[in-house]
Amino acid sequence: MRTILGLTILGLGLIAGCSGNSGDIQLPGTQTKLHDVKSRLTDFQMRNGIGPITEPIELAAIDKELAQRGEKLFKTNCSACHKLDERYVGPAQRDLVERRSPEYIINMIMNPNEMLQKNPEAKKMLSQYMTPMPNMNVSLNEARALLEYFRYVDVHKKVTEVN
Repeated sequence: MRTILGLTILGLGLIAGCSGNSGDIQLPGTQTKLHDVKSRLTDFQMRNGIGPITEPIELAAIDKELAQRGEKLFKTNCSACHKLDERYVGPAQRDLVERRSPEYIINMIMNPNEMLQKNPEAKKMLSQYMTPMPNMNVSLNEARALLEYFRYVDVHKKVTEVN
């Protein structure tokens, strides 16, 4: 009887020991493992963020009028924390479209809370800047205008205002 009990306990120990993913990394300050977070996000969400944009965006030539609206929105809603060419409360925004996909940019603008909770890249940025981006309740049209402004300033690197 002792032999059967001993073998049962040994077998259960082996099953428990082999069933975990040895590649899991515990996320600091949580009960969540990195593998668990990644397995809950689609490949698209890992690259392009979590939010209203769930498919690739087709971008055309820069719309100067839309970029002008985006510039006004940036000055009103974003410039308290972001500058184009320097780190401030948040990261510099020039060359943003070179660092992030259009889908990621819009998802971050429109859904910063969930992005900061679930997207590894957004979490990494939060750990660097230590201030979470607030939800500014920006509409999709406004987020698109901001994206167009970022596209414009990236193409016109020496110009900061849209004429």
